[in-house]
Amino acid sequence: MEPPTHPRGRVVIVPTPIGNLTDITLRALEVLRAADRIACEDTRHSAPLLAHHGISGKTLVAMHDHNEARRAPELIAAAIAGECIAVISDAGMPGISDPGYRLIHGCIERGVPVEVLPGPSAVITALIGSGFPCHAFHFRGFLPLKQGKRRSALRSTLVSEETGIFFESPHRLLSTLNLLGELHPSARVCVARELSKKFETYHRGSASELIAWFEQHPPKGEIVLLVHCGEERFKLLETTESPE
Repeated sequence: MEPPTHPRGRVVIVPTPIGNLTDITLRALEVLRAADRIACEDTRHSAPLLAHHGISGKTLVAMHDHNEARRAPELIAAAIAGECIAVISDAGMPGISDPGYRLIHGCIERGVPVEVLPGPSAVITALIGSGFPCHAFHFRGFLPLKQGKRRSALRSTLVSEETGIFFESPHRLLSTLNLLGELHPSARVCVARELSKKFETYHRGSASELIAWFEQHPPKGEIVLLVHCGEERFKLLETTESPE
């Protein structure tokens, strides 16, 4: 039989700034100050954020992609024992291309209360800033490394009526834009870069226009790529291409 959960025992998912350290809610700061321990994707990355807001003396626990399955039971047990566990990632909402899913799933299975705070998200920020339709969209995380699989993911977006959102590496951006240029040169594309930071930029245009720009201005920083076809939806070719 499991020990009773203390009324205070819970896991709180806390979004953190995606760039500007002041983009954090008062409620998020309140939770971080009150938490018994803070699970961080990278404690070295999170320490400056906590210090910036005067939060010290906290037990920081590393929880990342490689150890989440092993760390989650420990954090769940602490919450059952009555602790308040705050969960943060390096930036944005934990669980969105970041650790968090396994822990949340485990909490639900064990009856541990999970509280999710609203806050910064690169996905939503980029979507609104792109000027593309926001009523229907899909987010697919990072595009695949292999070109064939990347092409398939882009083709799937091009036949959709929804706005497609991806994370992309600056080292692969031109390759991805060239794939879009081959598939649908007139597709509407937005490259949102370094969101909320000093050198934030939005580049909007067709795939061919953005290829020309980034060939002359090599991309740097963190990138969100958005694609939308609107009324000029790409018609899928009858032949299918097998992923590499």
